[in-house]
Amino acid sequence: MPPQPDIAKTAPQAAWGPIALARFLHGVVALAAAGGIGLELSAAISGGPGIAPTHLERFVRLFSYFTIDSNLLVGGVCALLAFRPAHDGRLFRVLRLTAVLCIAVTGIVFHTVLTGLRELTPSGQLANFLLHTVTPVFTVLGWALVGPRPRTDRGTIGRAVLLPLAWIVYTFVRGAFVSWYPYPFMDVGQLGFARAALNSAAVAAVFIAMAIGLRLLEKRLPAAPAG
Repeated sequence: MPPQPDIAKTAPQAAWGPIALARFLHGVVALAAAGGIGLELSAAISGGPGIAPTHLERFVRLFSYFTIDSNLLVGGVCALLAFRPAHDGRLFRVLRLTAVLCIAVTGIVFHTVLTGLRELTPSGQLANFLLHTVTPVFTVLGWALVGPRPRTDRGTIGRAVLLPLAWIVYTFVRGAFVSWYPYPFMDVGQLGFARAALNSAAVAAVFIAMAIGLRLLEKRLPAAPAG
């Protein structure tokens, strides 16, 4: 009779595969987000006010972009998941879902509406690629392959829309005082409030539809990470 494999030795090795993949994918997202934000922050520090009236206003504007905010959120969430791929908790479930949806919307809106609107330096092109392509693609890929899931219910979806809605309100309120909007489709000065609000509502509808679709997909996909 051939020798039997040592189950005690082989089981940890089998469990390590999906955990390692989860750590890798989450780590890529965290590093890409940090790299892109770092490049943008470095440009803001060294470039002076730019087109903003003051240097401080340039920093405020930088962190008023949905792209930056969504990359900050998903980068932080994925950094934690890179260390603990099965991390869970009521608040964390909301943050994870919000991060996945926000960064997915960031990638979709940029590549369908905003791409090519301005010329970029080589550093800006790299930051743009990291923030709008690498981070969204690897975030969605990571969720599909390694989760963590199951994590989504109706309550989680309802809470996940709060941060994006708060950002929309902030953008319109601040814009009314400083006459600056981060994206052309929200520019009240150029479009009028009704059109800008309608455009924002369309993006919000996409966000909600994606949240519902993600929940339906989660019911069909296996629990992850395994092991």
